[in-house]
Amino acid sequence: MDVSRGGLSALAHAKPDLVAVVESWSRWLATERRLAARTEIAYRQDMASFARFLAGHQAGAVALADLAGLRLADLRAWLAWRHREGFARTSTARAVAAVRSFFRFIDRRHGIHNPALQAMRTPRLPHRVPRPLAEEDARDLIASARTDAREPWLGHRDTALLLLLYGAGLRIGEALALNRRDIGLDPRDLRGLRVRGKGDKERLVPILPVVAQGIAAYLAACPAPPLPDEPLFKGARGGRLQPSVVQKQVRRLRIGLGLPETATPHALRHSFATHLLGAGADLRAIQELLGHASLSTTQGYTEVDGKRLLALYARAHPRA
Repeated sequence: MDVSRGGLSALAHAKPDLVAVVESWSRWLATERRLAARTEIAYRQDMASFARFLAGHQAGAVALADLAGLRLADLRAWLAWRHREGFARTSTARAVAAVRSFFRFIDRRHGIHNPALQAMRTPRLPHRVPRPLAEEDARDLIASARTDAREPWLGHRDTALLLLLYGAGLRIGEALALNRRDIGLDPRDLRGLRVRGKGDKERLVPILPVVAQGIAAYLAACPAPPLPDEPLFKGARGGRLQPSVVQKQVRRLRIGLGLPETATPHALRHSFATHLLGAGADLRAIQELLGHASLSTTQGYTEVDGKRLLALYARAHPRA
């Protein structure tokens, strides 16, 4: 397994029996849990880091059987070590999730049970509210993409992509993963799109006519239109367009428009959800459109809309 991708040879502090089980767990994450590739890699790296701490903590390589004897004090010492090492809270929260996943796996598959995991607390993360753009700002951002590009076809490409993020609520990775065949023979007839999101989960996303027209205009302007199995959104050199290129371009656009730093490609997805909610859309429907596994994730947008209503109230009420 590739070390550069967080491979298992990075488990230099684990004994062979533990390495073998981590390898089995890693395959299970990929095939049965169908975790996103980046999440699976991060989980393996978290287990390697956990084994490194335990090896120093107990002064020796870690065997599978050692995990059953870990006490709550040992796990708290691990969390304290991560804090001293400067790991971010979000990183530690993910590491806790990875370790818990591994312990559930060895409990079911190998009968190794450790109740201390249940008592370990996940680090509390700061409460973050999505930051959408105002409707007018979202429209201005998309409109400016066509005129800002150094070549006309690139302007059409960026416009089509931003329309897709705002008009369909796609993640940037989902949009850039699309191939030409995904949108059918005539993009002007596109009314729905099958998208693969986190965990390789597929969902059907409705496409507005204005989005379909934007994609059609891009393909018509493209000097080398993509073949069916090629990326829908191509870079200037012909390969698949990279997120960093899109983020850089949106940064240029927002500076030109005087928009805040929160005006990012992902903010268009937040705007999609918030503006639908403000127009009376059902929260469950928004959950399906966004591809959220949990409704609690989607409920974060109700707080955004609530703040907007309070601001309107404060400006409009005569006694406010």
